[in-house]
Amino acid sequence: MLRLMGIALLACAAILFTHKGGARQTGDAAAGHQAASTASPSAPDSAPVPNPISSTVKGQLARFGKNMVAAAESMPAEKYNFKPTADMNSFGHLLIHIAQSNNGLCGKISGTDAPETKLAETDGKEKLVAALKASFDFCGTALANVDDSKLGAPLTLFGNRPSSRGAALVILSDGWNDHYGAQAIYLRLNGILPPTAQPQPAKQ
Repeated sequence: MLRLMGIALLACAAILFTHKGGARQTGDAAAGHQAASTASPSAPDSAPVPNPISSTVKGQLARFGKNMVAAAESMPAEKYNFKPTADMNSFGHLLIHIAQSNNGLCGKISGTDAPETKLAETDGKEKLVAALKASFDFCGTALANVDDSKLGAPLTLFGNRPSSRGAALVILSDGWNDHYGAQAIYLRLNGILPPTAQPQPAKQ
């Protein structure tokens, strides 16, 4: 009998302890909720960003267009046939590839006819730089009304490769990174700093 009474007392004590602890935890949680609800209104805005993909690519267009044209202008005309190795493309060929890539991808993404770019490595610096500038101008016009509403729309890229508008935007952006990196290497191999490595003027 005594043993049963002891067990019963222990059970009651455990229930009482749990009840008190639970009340304390509930109170702590309520206090935390109250503190959160009265926190400073300086929390970051959680509103969604409209058109995050296309707007990011358009922002990169302005930056890379400026830097890649500046890189082309930085290379002396007599170095447009420069190749890091005999098996690599010349600097002039790189510019032709960038211009054609810009026109082709921006035309596909926007559903507009891309301008024809009849260029050759033997063309002079002036003509190739003008073609590069024109390709970035075309992209600026072609992408002006592009948004994220049709990222899944099917496209055919590079002849016969099934793709989508969203993928084409990513490929376009990735291409700018790769192509500017290549331009920078060609310049540095000729002792020329690429535009983004040029020393900035001191602030007054």
